[in-house]
Amino acid sequence: MSIEQSIELSLPIVYKVNQAITAKQFVELLAKTTLGARRPIDEPETIEAMLENANLLITAWQGEALVGVARSVTDFAFCCYLSDLAVDESVQATGIGKTLIRMTKEALQPKCSLILLSAPQAVDYYPKIGFTQHNSAWVLTDITMLK
Repeated sequence: MSIEQSIELSLPIVYKVNQAITAKQFVELLAKTTLGARRPIDEPETIEAMLENANLLITAWQGEALVGVARSVTDFAFCCYLSDLAVDESVQATGIGKTLIRMTKEALQPKCSLILLSAPQAVDYYPKIGFTQHNSAWVLTDITMLK
């Protein structure tokens, strides 16, 4: 391990609420997670729109490095869709994801439900931290499938 790597590992994690990030920063983080394979990281306009239209963004930083993001769309009162939870694989299992979720929930009114669709690799994670599974979620991505 180089001196630079050991210094980076010793830096504390700093969390920020609604701190703007660039599409490039977001893509670089997604590429360091399994979520990157399910996000349009090769479509800059889509990534930019995802960031511009989210109305709750919690980020985790280690020095200047973005190491975690919780990106949500919410009304703050009834429901909050946590559309992206991404933590750099090099710092996973250190509590960053749970802190991002906690801070997201704390930004909402107490009765507001936090809703997400799990990546396949994370389906066992969410029940461990207190989420309950809902068996009637439905997704429509192609309008031609609407009958």
